[in-house]
Amino acid sequence: MIKEGLSRLVIFFLYLLSLLPFWILYLLSDFLYLVIFYIIGYRRKVVQENLRNAFPNKSEKERKDIEKKYFKYLADLVVETIKLITISEKEVIKRVKATNSDLVETYFQQGKSIIGAVGHYCNWEMAAHRFSFLTEYKRIIVFKPLSNKRADDFFTKVRGRFGAILVPMRKTLRTIAEYRNELTFTVLVSDQTPVQHEAHYFTTFLNQPTAVFLGVEKIAKMTDSAVVFCDIRRVKRGYYEYTLVPMTDNAKDSEPYEITNTHVKYLEMMINRQPEFWLWSHRRWKFKPEDVNK
Repeated sequence: MIKEGLSRLVIFFLYLLSLLPFWILYLLSDFLYLVIFYIIGYRRKVVQENLRNAFPNKSEKERKDIEKKYFKYLADLVVETIKLITISEKEVIKRVKATNSDLVETYFQQGKSIIGAVGHYCNWEMAAHRFSFLTEYKRIIVFKPLSNKRADDFFTKVRGRFGAILVPMRKTLRTIAEYRNELTFTVLVSDQTPVQHEAHYFTTFLNQPTAVFLGVEKIAKMTDSAVVFCDIRRVKRGYYEYTLVPMTDNAKDSEPYEITNTHVKYLEMMINRQPEFWLWSHRRWKFKPEDVNK
């Protein structure tokens, strides 16, 4: 009962914060950065290890610079995500530019559904809001549920505010089957870490063997959908643009792991371009190929 009360209080507090204008939220972000970086030291060892393994050829000074920029951006990401609770449609469209949204209608006119691969890069949550306005056809976002049921329900409602259909990962295939006779645009976060017993494929990503989900490839082949990669850039504080990069419009005839390797390489190129905008505090490399084969 106490936990339930606290959850409701936290959610109400987040709602009130979301009503603040961006300029005030960014003042809070500046303070939050000082707290998480200098006082708490939130997951700094994880970030440092990830950067060291991902960029062995960079100097310690270069990696330190990326680390600081990352935590500054992480603070921005927190307040921007809170703002999404009450942000308006007009504000989303102003702050996230879709550079080639006509590609979506082109595929639909060809009778092709679309699978979009995205990463934990820039503000993927704000991009998901913008995704809701790309087309009138069904928009599906596959997500990994939070462990706290009340928080999960709350953020599921936030993510679906503008009409996207939110689908937990475990129900992906069931949902795809349900809409098999309709044109859909389905987005999957492609850089999640599989649990060890589901790590069936490893590829080289950021200079190290990395377990990769095969969901994008499997669903694309099953439905013969077109596949795109969502290349996101931060234009300036609070403003983004993304480009849908065509990967294939003939998924069924692609070679095994071709789609998977391609979207992993696109993500890697995006990270190398501006590394501070990827989620470095995530424990992405929990195990190695030899751990799975034991």
